[in-house]
Amino acid sequence: MSTMTLFHSPASPFVRKVMVLLHETGQTERVALHEVQLSPVAPSAAVLEGNPAGKIPALRLADGNVLHDSRVILDYLDSQHVGEPLIPTGSARWRRLTLASLADAILDAAVLLRYETFLRPEDKRWEQWQAAQQDKIERALAYFEQDCLAELASRFDIAAIGLACALGYLDLRQPQLGWRGRFPGLAGWFADVSQRPSMQATLPR
Repeated sequence: MSTMTLFHSPASPFVRKVMVLLHETGQTERVALHEVQLSPVAPSAAVLEGNPAGKIPALRLADGNVLHDSRVILDYLDSQHVGEPLIPTGSARWRRLTLASLADAILDAAVLLRYETFLRPEDKRWEQWQAAQQDKIERALAYFEQDCLAELASRFDIAAIGLACALGYLDLRQPQLGWRGRFPGLAGWFADVSQRPSMQATLPR
């Protein structure tokens, strides 16, 4: 029985992180999905209720309180199941949360590029700014490729979920980046984790 409501858009990579965790922890039936369409210049009245930031994902709890920001929602949902936590405890926690934050930085830059190239009029686009966002993505991917492959392969947790959703979003919205050729280790890792049922079930429409 659903006791929570997730305001979402199927193409949002931040929503996808939450959905992957719900599948991985067996909590999908506890959450009803409320699809919304919004943009930075066109907020959703349903999302704004209890969430002044107007961003998704937003999770309305059984008591009516609303959690927003995917990191907050992931932390909450990870505390609501009986299996091994996907956000580790102890010293490993800070490393994995830092890697998850770096994956979010990829997403932030990719979403900004999407807004710049899809929403902003062509004569107002700033090429240097776009290049700076692409550089952020490249630096983060290089770090994951050079320093993190063994860690990522060790466990599909909060860091791996974040990066997998980030790479999936690059494929969806920035295919011209062609990241696989420059980062073959990440490409192989992503090919493997993409077969997980949670990743297959959350492919963006």
